Amino acid sequence: MDTTKNKNAIPTTQAGAPEQLTKHDIDRAYMRFFFADEIPHSFDRYIAGALLYAMMPILRKLYKEPEQLKAAYKRQMLFFNTQATWGGGIITGLMASLESERARQEYSREDITMTDDIMYNTKAGLMGALAGIGDAIDSGTIQYIFIAIALPWAQQGSGLGALIPFVLFACYQLGIGLFFARTGFKMGRSATTLMASSGVQTAISMLSILGMFMMGIIAGSYVKVSSPLEFILSGKKFVVQDTLNTVLPGILPLTVVMGVYFYYVKKGLKVTQSLLWLTGILLVLAAFHIL
Repeated sequence: MDTTKNKNAIPTTQAGAPEQLTKHDIDRAYMRFFFADEIPHSFDRYIAGALLYAMMPILRKLYKEPEQLKAAYKRQMLFFNTQATWGGGIITGLMASLESERARQEYSREDITMTDDIMYNTKAGLMGALAGIGDAIDSGTIQYIFIAIALPWAQQGSGLGALIPFVLFACYQLGIGLFFARTGFKMGRSATTLMASSGVQTAISMLSILGMFMMGIIAGSYVKVSSPLEFILSGKKFVVQDTLNTVLPGILPLTVVMGVYFYYVKKGLKVTQSLLWLTGILLVLAAFHIL
């Protein structure tokens, strides 16, 4: 079986020695995190339970002494919160690498340089930054591309319009998460330097801008709002929508989208409340034949 070797791993020829981690171990760890993400959510630890669940098979291979294993469990159960793929993938692989080095030091009776503080500070320093990157790229760009691809099918009444974005996005996240987990394990702590590099940050900024364009394109293309208002002025029929299409095309959909946006800015991301308010306002305006 193809293995991803940790340069600090030691052979398992002696009783109690840490076992060598393989690519299968890293893949399994991320798969466990991917499917457990957000399930064990709690106020004081957030999704630390998902990370511990992902790491348990790895920790059992590395620590053969019950007290060492218990300490490793506690170490991975501290407060943790990040995005599922960029943060979850890289940090899962990274923690496997750091725990492997820690297990080697403990077994060899060396001075512990991979201390609890170093391991947690590395994790804490990455989880927020990587969450921002992942949200900007995955939630802010990629998912809108998949939605834009499938919207025409949805408009034609095909169920694929609802199913395809969900399936493609789930497959994308699983695939890229596995890649990041393997990369994080291979790179160890140097992953921090890479993610902070100017090239990566420039690429992230470009993708964030692309995501904003995609959201604007989707809103302009698929938010349909029009006005049936008509007036007779000096014996001539005056249609409000025709005038808007000539002077300010798309102003009504833009007004609706920006209204929802400013509601979120002022009230927070309260999606259900915003939908209820929007539905109520549109019903009233429709009743008076304004929209």
